[in-house]
Amino acid sequence: MEFPRLLTLLLLVMEWTRPGLSSPLRPICDLRVLDHFIKEARDAEVAMKSCREGCSLSESVSVPQTTVDFDVWEKTNGLDQAHEVQSGLWLLQQALGLLRTSVTNTALHSHLDNSIRNLLSINAVLRSLNIQEYTPPASAAELEGTWRVSLATDLLQVHVNFLRGKVRLLLMDAQACQQDVS
Repeated sequence: MEFPRLLTLLLLVMEWTRPGLSSPLRPICDLRVLDHFIKEARDAEVAMKSCREGCSLSESVSVPQTTVDFDVWEKTNGLDQAHEVQSGLWLLQQALGLLRTSVTNTALHSHLDNSIRNLLSINAVLRSLNIQEYTPPASAAELEGTWRVSLATDLLQVHVNFLRGKVRLLLMDAQACQQDVS
């Protein structure tokens, strides 16, 4: 189980840091990469639900909205969609980092570390799709479309749902992954 995740991350890093790269990264369009990250996010959620001690958030955190109105999403331009996904990934990264520091149950540490690394990998995938780099705000309060959770299980459920929803939609419709049908 550890090997496929490491291989995926290694391939992303090797492609991103290849010396003499004269053109943009080759797009990573295979949704199986995202499916793997979703599976690991679910594993973290299951582990958290079975945790009985030392597994709570020290304070409430801002998380992205996970609901998608497909009519609105389809009418939203790609840059705004990318910005919404990137800001959501940033919020989740901040929230999972806080959860990681507040959890004392060592069995959960590896799940949370994987989740944080996977969010960074998704950002690398977005870069490979020529999606502009995201500059986070000074504070999560500056972001629209957020809400607060105070339970670790709620945070991890938001994490899974965000990957399954908005991240998947963005990757499925990424311009760099569209096949020319001419």
